[in-house]
Amino acid sequence: MNIAILLDPLDHLKIYKDSTFAMMEEAARRGHALYVFEQHELFVRDGGVLATIRRLHLTGDHTHWYRLDATEVRALADFDAVLMRKDPPFDMEYLYSTHLLDAAQRQGARVVNHPQALRDFNEKLAILRFAEYITPTLVTREPEQVREFLAEHGDVILKPLDGMGGMGIFRLKLDDPNLGSILETQMQQGAQTVMVQRYIPDIVNGDKRILIIDGEAAPYCLARIPKQGETRGNLAAGGRGVAQPLSERDWTIARALGPQLKAEGLLLVGLDVIGDYLTEVNVTSPTCFREIMDQTGFNVAAMFVDALERAMP
Repeated sequence: MNIAILLDPLDHLKIYKDSTFAMMEEAARRGHALYVFEQHELFVRDGGVLATIRRLHLTGDHTHWYRLDATEVRALADFDAVLMRKDPPFDMEYLYSTHLLDAAQRQGARVVNHPQALRDFNEKLAILRFAEYITPTLVTREPEQVREFLAEHGDVILKPLDGMGGMGIFRLKLDDPNLGSILETQMQQGAQTVMVQRYIPDIVNGDKRILIIDGEAAPYCLARIPKQGETRGNLAAGGRGVAQPLSERDWTIARALGPQLKAEGLLLVGLDVIGDYLTEVNVTSPTCFREIMDQTGFNVAAMFVDALERAMP
């Protein structure tokens, strides 16, 4: 296959832990040709969706790990697969890119994950589709409703709808002297919508990332365990990643959601589960391949490339 990958600048990738690099390494090992481009290199001319793109060669040297051929302009429909691996934030430029990728699909490109699904599945709000698996949850832009929810549950987590890596997440208790200030800052006096959820004490055992590939769960998840004194388990917030087999409850959630996610055109999804509860559905650029592979020996990248090969006629 010829695989085009829309991603962040190559020099920004930390290849020792990057999931996109793990995918590329496995695909190259099988003889697939890799091409890369960045968001600003995607464009439309005379109705055709094109990219200024370069052939990528992996060198095997972890210091100088890639070599690029000269740039060329190619139609995305010329490739066997187009992987959307641009990291969040999901800002307006990301949104515009999904519209251009939609147009490319109409011209014959095969895009993973499906651009429409990337728009439909806000990584926080998507859990509302699966309400039977979530903790009590409030979505609002009214500070007074947050106060009422906090009074009911006593201990809650407040998060923005567009955050990543644990940014902007607060744990609130009834006696928090900064409650008013936090609500003003995060909700911008009623101008910003937030999600509030009952605190899940099982966070001490980790915020588990479960990878769903072509509707099926990888058998190991990565439990991201908060550092001392921290509520957030995100690796970007200092959490420690521990790979472990899926629990019975993890399998229940994965088997219930997997077929639905596949039907939406989501080949790769990262479910976040704390204790018994689904907390996020990550679709933009799910990670944790490398940590699971290194700690368990299970080849998540091979499972993904297997699915990609099946999906491309």
